[in-house]
Amino acid sequence: MKSIIKLAPRIILFSVLLISASCSVFKGGGNDNKLEVTFVHINDVYEIAPLAGGTQGGMARVATLKKEYKAKNPNTLLVIGGDFLSPSVYNSLQYQGKPIRGQQMVESMNAAGMDLAVFGNHEFDIKESELQQRINESHFQWISSNAFHKEGGIIKPFTKNDSAFPKTFIMNLRDADGTTARIGFMGIVLPFNKADYVSYSDPLKSAKEAYNLLKDSVDAVIAITHQAVYEDSILAKEIPGLALILGGHEHDMRFLHVGNIYIAKAHANAKSAFVVNLTINKKKRSTLVKPKLVYLDQSIALDSVTNAVVQKWTSIANNNYQSLGFDAAKVVMDHNGPLDGRETEIRSHATNLTQLIMSSIKEAVPTAEVVLMNSGSIRVDDFLQMPLTEYDIIRTMPFGGGIREADFKGSLLIKTLEQGRKNRGNGGFLQYNKEVTREDGTWKINGQPIVPERTYHVGITDFLLTGKEANLDFLNPANPELIRLYKAETSSKDPRSDVRLAVVSYLEKHQ
Repeated sequence: MKSIIKLAPRIILFSVLLISASCSVFKGGGNDNKLEVTFVHINDVYEIAPLAGGTQGGMARVATLKKEYKAKNPNTLLVIGGDFLSPSVYNSLQYQGKPIRGQQMVESMNAAGMDLAVFGNHEFDIKESELQQRINESHFQWISSNAFHKEGGIIKPFTKNDSAFPKTFIMNLRDADGTTARIGFMGIVLPFNKADYVSYSDPLKSAKEAYNLLKDSVDAVIAITHQAVYEDSILAKEIPGLALILGGHEHDMRFLHVGNIYIAKAHANAKSAFVVNLTINKKKRSTLVKPKLVYLDQSIALDSVTNAVVQKWTSIANNNYQSLGFDAAKVVMDHNGPLDGRETEIRSHATNLTQLIMSSIKEAVPTAEVVLMNSGSIRVDDFLQMPLTEYDIIRTMPFGGGIREADFKGSLLIKTLEQGRKNRGNGGFLQYNKEVTREDGTWKINGQPIVPERTYHVGITDFLLTGKEANLDFLNPANPELIRLYKAETSSKDPRSDVRLAVVSYLEKHQ
């Protein structure tokens, strides 16, 4: 990886092999056979409004950044590397009687001037009809080289208003002195989400096919991807002719130089953007890439047009929250952060975030010996920075859900804990209170083995009792080893009525 030089509070400039002055598009004289294109790249954006008390991110800052660079170079493109329709707290809210399901994001992206988008794995979290509606509402170009629509056993491209998504996309550009260039794009997504309406082809094989389709008819090929950085590194090694890889999927910034190819991924939720200047030298048939990381903080103004859209949706969301008993802007924690809510972590072990939630449930049900929650209830897939607001709690667990009290036979409790452990890597991986441990294959509470014949008082999220979690179908009221299920609390004043209220209540007492 190349060295990183900090030039200003919000900009990190990455060194390149060749250093040269940028060429303005407003060049004098005749055609110089050089064309510059600027990419403003973001990825994994679930929030349209700024976070951290309004100091980080926000689609209105993204819009300003694009406008600033477009004023310098009309050949400026805003690109997103997947994961923007889900997961989001908005997906649990309604507007005009319908689930929002990413509508707020598409409208904000349209206002910000999004140019190119690819699928991320979370785009397939929402229903087929909802995804189609969001696609049709979008004003930007989608590219999908290896994810296809599966409908009635037939595999075909996804469509936008009946127009098929291309596997590859070519953009023709021209600058002020008349230089023209053609840039080819591919869109690759990891085959992670197995929604029944999507079919995947092999990412690397598809990328090679896309490159071979493009290479002889364009001046540069760009891969926009949503996959692990390791897979991007393989892509760079296998297709050394790529000019650049603009990626997504990791939520912390990644910047690599593999061979002659830069791989750039910004921080999630538009806390930063990669601004990449690509110079195409038609005469030498070469490209020069100059990337820099720009932090979207308070030094970047909020674009008024995009911010109006953001405020509209924020107002809609706040009305929803108030009806549930939340004050979205209220700070509930201002130290001991950040809290780790990344899926890769919470679905394999406890983190400081899951420990906080389990402590909150335990306090809401003080007589419980064991408290349980599925990791899939946590959807933020990111670090939570301080100060923490009630909105952060809501977006962490957008589906909420109550906490039930139940009496379990020890045998059922052991079976549940063991299956939760085996569910490592998926949403059925169980989180539990700190008093519960597993030592040499034996589950214990406060150091004492769980006795199969004994009855234990348990606090458990209500979703787990539906039997719908992976491999936990035996967790339902009909199970004879579930001795008693207590009445659900529905009052918004009782923290057991909503696990998010339990966390807020806990923090109010302990912060």
